[in-house]
Amino acid sequence: MTELEKGPTGRRRGRGARERILGASQKLFREQGINRTGMDQLCAAAEVSKRTAYQHFGGKDELVAEYLRRFDPDVLSNVFDRTDLTPRERLLAAFDIPATTPLCPYIGAAVELHDPQHPASRYARDYKKAVAVRLADTAREAGAADPEQLGEQLALLLDGAAARTRVLNTDAFPTAAAIAAVLIDNAIAGTAADDRRPEELPS
Repeated sequence: MTELEKGPTGRRRGRGARERILGASQKLFREQGINRTGMDQLCAAAEVSKRTAYQHFGGKDELVAEYLRRFDPDVLSNVFDRTDLTPRERLLAAFDIPATTPLCPYIGAAVELHDPQHPASRYARDYKKAVAVRLADTAREAGAADPEQLGEQLALLLDGAAARTRVLNTDAFPTAAAIAAVLIDNAIAGTAADDRRPEELPS
């Protein structure tokens, strides 16, 4: 058979198969977890044969790594790249996360896989470090005396709020944001006035 042979439900499985597999993995991995999602179920959801799946991905481990790699390649660009917010406001905007948001996929993958050498675990580790770096860079813009420390503190708060929200089925992000505001203001003490918008400054 050729690469354009029909898949299990009649859809041609060549063109677009890779994206369908990744789309199915994003849905199933987040809804029911990585370990509970088998390749048979993924292939059925993506409407491809297992042969096609293994042509695009050498195995489930490779698929999980690619799933994480594509999840947020720009590291919260919807927060850190905003030009309508001051640096302090961008730091706090990182905590503006609806309680209904699923558990961070990087935390979920690291907990499920139990293997620091797994390629997905490495992606999760790199991503979490990247978030702390972006927080630190923004803290530096805000005038924090020790931006790296503040970045790590805020990253820890974010992950803690995400886990607590999921475990207790409650919204921990407002509390985390309140704590973050205290940490941020203490770190940039003396620069709060400079952080105000131009229209807020006295004439």
